[in-house]
Amino acid sequence: MRTVTLRQCLLAEALGTAVLMLFGTGAVVVNEQTHALGHGGIAAAFGLVVLVLIQGLGHVSGAHVNPAVTLGFWAAGRFPGRRVLPYVAAQLVGAFAGSALVKLLAAPGSALGATLPAHGAAQAFGIEVFLTFWLMLVILRVTSGFYEQGLLVGLTISATVALEALVAGPLSGASMNPARSLAPAILSGHITAAWVYVVAPVAGVLLAVVVDRLLELRPPEA
Repeated sequence: MRTVTLRQCLLAEALGTAVLMLFGTGAVVVNEQTHALGHGGIAAAFGLVVLVLIQGLGHVSGAHVNPAVTLGFWAAGRFPGRRVLPYVAAQLVGAFAGSALVKLLAAPGSALGATLPAHGAAQAFGIEVFLTFWLMLVILRVTSGFYEQGLLVGLTISATVALEALVAGPLSGASMNPARSLAPAILSGHITAAWVYVVAPVAGVLLAVVVDRLLELRPPEA
């Protein structure tokens, strides 16, 4: 069986995160200019690109494309600590590259799909904690050895992303991903609440790891 190298994994993570930005935040920018997609279309774009990335790159790197997810897998004991920083670095590189390409399509003054609180940082923080908690919990549940069933894994995770984006997008942007939020925020200059989209996802995935352990099936006591 052929072994996947770390270099290949990092390339997949960088490429995957760039594609996430191109189709996800790219959908936001296209809708700003044409109003052709609407909020539902943007949510669908994020869900669909996540499905494509999982099916296309999951066998190479796991298709984390999200520093919070990488951290969550490490905290759950499913990912080696020595790979966490290289993965996060690759994801950030990919996010900035993808966002830079989106900027070429955007009109002057565009936020490039940056996630911004609709009603204050406190509300956005709480929403992002819950959204990332639920996303990570779903990921941990469906990728466990007992439940994993190929294509259904990608469909379940992408449906979760689309659902959360559809419902919570208007309130917090439904980021769940520090790389996805930081790149457009920095490139567009909308950095006031950027901390929300870094701290909240980290808190969310750590909470998910705790709950996942509480849900673990245990053999019956004798």
